Amino acid sequence: MERLVTTSQAAQILGLSLQGIHYRIKNNQLKSLKRGGKTYVYISDYLQEQTKKEETSTSDTNKILEVKDEQILLLKESMSWMKSQYKDEIRRLEKNQKRIVKVFNSEIKLLQSAFNEMRSIYKTQNKQLDTYKPEFSFMSIKDFFILMKKNNKSDIQIKHLILNSIKNRDKRFIFDKKTKELMIYDCDYSDLI
Repeated sequence: MERLVTTSQAAQILGLSLQGIHYRIKNNQLKSLKRGGKTYVYISDYLQEQTKKEETSTSDTNKILEVKDEQILLLKESMSWMKSQYKDEIRRLEKNQKRIVKVFNSEIKLLQSAFNEMRSIYKTQNKQLDTYKPEFSFMSIKDFFILMKKNNKSDIQIKHLILNSIKNRDKRFIFDKKTKELMIYDCDYSDLI
């Protein structure tokens, strides 16, 4: 069933603005009639029911928006709680870091004092070693050559003698591979003559 109402009444019934009503009239979405310079709109029961449904859907939408606002508020509160927890954890970690640094510094001081003590012990031992004079002495290669030449050995024989003695690990001949230095004990080499 249809009834005829003014545009302002139609706007109120349908929940639209006057401009919305005129737009729908222009696009033939609403039936209208002009009488005496005034525009009237036909409103059917179907349109009223649709409007009521839209109003209920609008109220449902408003409820959904309220729930959404509550959720946003809860999320904001949980975020602020998490921020405070985060700040507390950072403070706790900074305290622990300071404690660890103190422990490390004390350990470093302890190691330094142990190092200094070991160095002083080593220095005294080193001084004792410097004052120690061995009972044996070394001769130069030149002196060894002279000794061997007195016993009729040629230069080549002397060189072979030295090399063979080093290879056979004769303790009277010490050859340092790093420095390429040869040290010969000063003793009687009667076994080589």
